[in-house]
Formats: sequence, structure tokens, C-alpha cells
Amino acid sequence: MRIEPLSIAGAWRITPRLHHDDRGSFAEWYRFDRLAEATGQPLDLAQGNVSVSRRGVVRGVHFADVPPGQAKYVTCVRGAVLDVVVDLRTGSPTFGKSEAVPLDDTDRAAVHLDPGLGHAFCALSEEAVVVYLCSTVFNPAAERAVHPFDPDLAIAWPEQAKLLSDRDARAPSLRRLRADGLLPVFSPETLRIL
Repeated sequence: MRIEPLSIAGAWRITPRLHHDDRGSFAEWYRFDRLAEATGQPLDLAQGNVSVSRRGVVRGVHFADVPPGQAKYVTCVRGAVLDVVVDLRTGSPTFGKSEAVPLDDTDRAAVHLDPGLGHAFCALSEEAVVVYLCSTVFNPAAERAVHPFDPDLAIAWPEQAKLLSDRDARAPSLRRLRADGLLPVFSPETLRIL
């Protein structure tokens, strides 16, 4: 298993070692101990989610109020997605920046995000199944979203990225959330020191 930091502090790409034989393949896609060693903090698991999306669906940019925030560990178990991490922490050197990571059922990579980071993805295959583990349970009162096509974010979505939920279509801009004081603040609590 290879765990590499992304350009946004607090986000990592995890690439498992795949074992193939005539029966198929096997991979450890999550290891508590190795993730904790690489990130400096364990991922306490509180909830697991699965999302099925058709081609062109964009989900996100979602985040939770900090504290407590919500760390996520995301992988695509069927099909392919373009997974996007967005730094929503005011005061961060990479505030407003995003990084896209392809996730698919071929290399079985995953992305880990610390609390305070935004998460989104676009389904690239006819159907994409995304599984993610979360550090806190869903709390509707603490859930937030930024419009995924906000020009201030300038996310390089694929051409087929078109379908949004009503919630995401109505989501405010990054500028509006910042003006309203609803974004996480960059601090040692939202950044793991390695």
C-alpha cells in the first residue's frame, strides 16, 4: 500500500497493492494502522456510505462544520469517477484550490481527506459506485455545500459533468460562505502535523 500526500495539506492518495491470479484479484484498500502512521492520526470510523451515480452526475462539493468536521476515506468500487478535494479552510495557503484524483475499479486507489476539506466527484462511467468511510455520523444541521461549478473554485470538471442534485444546484458560492463565516478555519486542529 502506497500513501502519498496530495498538493492540499490534509489529503492523501492511497494506492493498494493488487494481487492477481486466475481467480481474479485481491487488495487491502484500507488499513487502519498504515493510514494512521502516514497521516499522524487514526481515522475513527463512525459511518460508511455507498453512492451509485450515472455518467455525468456531480456530487458535492460537500463538507461539515468544524468542529467536529468529518474525515473521509473514499474509493470507487465499480466504474470510474474523477474525485475532487477542495481546500475550504480560510487562512490555508491553498485556500480555494482543488486537486482531482481519478478513482476506478482497475487500480482501486482511494483518497483520504481531513476535516475541513471539501469533497466532490463526477461519475465518468455509465454507472459508478463510490464507497466512503466517515469519521462522524451524518448531521444535517452541520452539513454544508459549495456550488461545484463556482467559477472561484475553477474545478476542471470533465465535459460530461452536468447532473446535480437540487441541493448542490442551490448551493452557495465560496465567496458567500466565506462572507457568512461558514467556512472552516485553517488551524492545527484541521491540519495534521506529520
